[in-house]
Amino acid sequence: MMEKQVLDPACGFRGFYFNKSDPRVLFGDIRREKQTLCDGRELRIEPDLQIDFRRLPFADNSFSAIVFDPPHLLRAGANSWLAKKYGRLEKDSWQEDLRAGFSECFRVLRPSGCLVFKWSEKDIKLAEVLALTPERPVIGHRGKIKYPFHWCLFVKGHGDVRS
Repeated sequence: MMEKQVLDPACGFRGFYFNKSDPRVLFGDIRREKQTLCDGRELRIEPDLQIDFRRLPFADNSFSAIVFDPPHLLRAGANSWLAKKYGRLEKDSWQEDLRAGFSECFRVLRPSGCLVFKWSEKDIKLAEVLALTPERPVIGHRGKIKYPFHWCLFVKGHGDVRS
């Protein structure tokens, strides 16, 4: 069996993967469910392993790379299609949840490993989220569909290098 090199601890429906069954990736998510969206399409969230990104069940320094695309919605209703598709954060604990998620991801990431972080600013600005980790991204990209979204690349071991 091939050792998994990449961890995605909040994979959801694996929307941006070229190969949604890539054998190099361990797909994890707290949810395991099938939903029918408002347009009739079936949404499947089927992780390899059901895990909580705030408490990862892996040893320190286990993965070469991590893709961290946590839920980003605060205001979506529990039954909204956005919440079904992307998950949602709790209004009272989102900061601690994301802080714990970053901490766990960096704990299981190998030294000099890369963490790719994706964030949508629909409800929370990127700056508020990046303030939850002492690590600083090396590069980033801002895109826009309906709401600004960002891709950031972190490299473990470079710590707090704020300018």
